[in-house]
Amino acid sequence: MSALIGFVALFALLFTGLPLAFALGLVGFVGFGLLVSFGPAGAMAAQVTWDTLSSYSLSVLPLFVLMGNLVNHSGLSRDLYAASNAMVGHRRGGLAIATILACGGFSAVSGSSLATAATMSSIALPSMKKYGYSTSLSSGAVAAGGTLGILIPPSVIMVIYGSMTETSVGQLFVAGVVPGMIGVLFYALAVMIVVRIRPEAGPAGPHLHWREKLSQIRRVWLVLALFALVIGGIYGGAFTATEAAGIGASGAFAIALGKGVITFKTLFRILSDTVRTSAMLMAVLVGALVFSNFINIAGAPRAIIEAIEASGLGPTGVLIGLILFYLVLGCVFDSLAMILLTIPVVFPLVQQFGFDPVWFGILVVVVVEISLITPPIGMNIFVIRSLNPGVPVTTIFRGVLPFIGADIVRLLLILLFPAIVLYLPMHMK
Repeated sequence: MSALIGFVALFALLFTGLPLAFALGLVGFVGFGLLVSFGPAGAMAAQVTWDTLSSYSLSVLPLFVLMGNLVNHSGLSRDLYAASNAMVGHRRGGLAIATILACGGFSAVSGSSLATAATMSSIALPSMKKYGYSTSLSSGAVAAGGTLGILIPPSVIMVIYGSMTETSVGQLFVAGVVPGMIGVLFYALAVMIVVRIRPEAGPAGPHLHWREKLSQIRRVWLVLALFALVIGGIYGGAFTATEAAGIGASGAFAIALGKGVITFKTLFRILSDTVRTSAMLMAVLVGALVFSNFINIAGAPRAIIEAIEASGLGPTGVLIGLILFYLVLGCVFDSLAMILLTIPVVFPLVQQFGFDPVWFGILVVVVVEISLITPPIGMNIFVIRSLNPGVPVTTIFRGVLPFIGADIVRLLLILLFPAIVLYLPMHMK
């Protein structure tokens, strides 16, 4: 009952406009204090804050945020799109497929869905409009491609999930590689199906000479090599996820420096953005952990486990219920809020029924991906809408439907064949 009151209070505070970090921390602190006493509540909050902010493993957050900001300011997003367009732009629907490929490449170094959607929207949409692409297909491709940002490593969501569940971030990163590639492939297939049914939706672009193709590809080999170094190093055991973050940030800085885009003014802006984003993420995480302690002391996870055991639901039923729960929740919450609010309650169920935490983490991320493009509150949809006010929201939602179908197929594959997720982590050195 205490936990339920806490959730009601939390939602009430969120609807007043109080930032998520403060709402989580306040409800967690007050709830813990009412159940135990405010002296221990203060000690708990202080200890959580110290442990989180001084955590060596969480240093990956600001480092990967810095890496993404450096890559973004280096103009590599445009280079990635140009290279992808050079390879497939001459085919029907090729510009949309190029957008998906560029989103996948940018995701590999940004780790953010919203950043990927916002960046690629400004680059890809004008190009597709120029060549007569339907607004629904072009905006749908950008919105769906942006969701790859939280799955293809490095991923901020994975870092937060790993921190909250004490799951290896390195294993989560490696586990996300194959599902991320499948996502890119299935999105490309969705585009091909759309243009097969409606050829006018994605006319073929100009055919570039192979010399021009090679010229465009050469411009992105450094960022591809950086991704391979970061993920390959983690997989091969050469360095940890934290060390990989440092190498990734250093590599991104070297690339930006080599391209001549770094000035003192630009560097200050990059570092300022990194500090603001990192501080926000750390604050939210501290608030979530304080709230998690309150939920645990209130006995909510144990009560839910006992209720499920009494209902006779097996592991399969529980899993299906959790997936449906996340799909519904994704219609009204953004991805970060979903993870922070639900993991304290859901993860004990994962442990109770013996689900692999790495596999479940990737499963949750895929479901959260879907939520980013589902009505009525698909965050990627509204990012694109805000940057393109002339495009109706209904048009974008109509455009993402084929990609939602592709995501559901991928989700079923992960459910039926866990090895898709677990094969690479199981063979890490």
